[in-house]
Amino acid sequence: MFEMIKDWREQRILDKSDLTNDDWQRAAKRIVILDRLDNEEMARLFDLATLFLNDKSITGAQGFEITDAVKQSIALQACLPILNLNLDWYAGWSSIIIYPGSYKSDAKTVDEFGIVHEGQQHRSGEAWQRGPVILSWKDAKHSGERDGHNVVIHEFVHKLDMLNGRANGFPPLQHDMDPKRWTTIMSRDFEDFQKHRKSGLDRYGTTNPAEFFAVLSEVFFETPQKLVDAYPDIYDIMVKFFKQSPI
Repeated sequence: MFEMIKDWREQRILDKSDLTNDDWQRAAKRIVILDRLDNEEMARLFDLATLFLNDKSITGAQGFEITDAVKQSIALQACLPILNLNLDWYAGWSSIIIYPGSYKSDAKTVDEFGIVHEGQQHRSGEAWQRGPVILSWKDAKHSGERDGHNVVIHEFVHKLDMLNGRANGFPPLQHDMDPKRWTTIMSRDFEDFQKHRKSGLDRYGTTNPAEFFAVLSEVFFETPQKLVDAYPDIYDIMVKFFKQSPI
């Protein structure tokens, strides 16, 4: 009964949307990495993105104007990781904040001597547990160009990671996945990545396991062959986690 009500409610949202299929088609053409999707997958992504925009608020900071094009770009890329999952993976929060460019955020670090340093950092995005996703449009508008960098996917993968607690590179897995295998592979390859550079993989992934997972998720969707070349086992478990195979 609950599923029937949910399906009815979602269909009403889709039927009442002001954005047409042509609107979504034009938006999708501006995001190169979406060209691998077939017609059925694209239609499902459009529906998911429409429901996403109904569920989340997107607001501009520092005078940034939120247009339909901005909303669609963010929604399409945010929904790509959950294309074969569902919107419940983004449950528990509701706000997305867009800055025109990089912004300053308070930061706290601990050095090798255990001394705490506080200051500010320039950021292109961040995700808060049970809080908003924050993005720089200067960076987000270039996401999806198949260059291995995608701040939208990066921050929304953090949200997936946070579903079972703080971001630590261990999101809630699919029912048919082995948690021990995920931990073994991710831990082994994270240690390797800290020691060795890999072509097409951002060194920011060496920061901690959460950033490793988010950075490699960018590569998974943007330049998947780079991930296969560097860490084929991670590509394999990401295929099972996202239920997609970009190659």
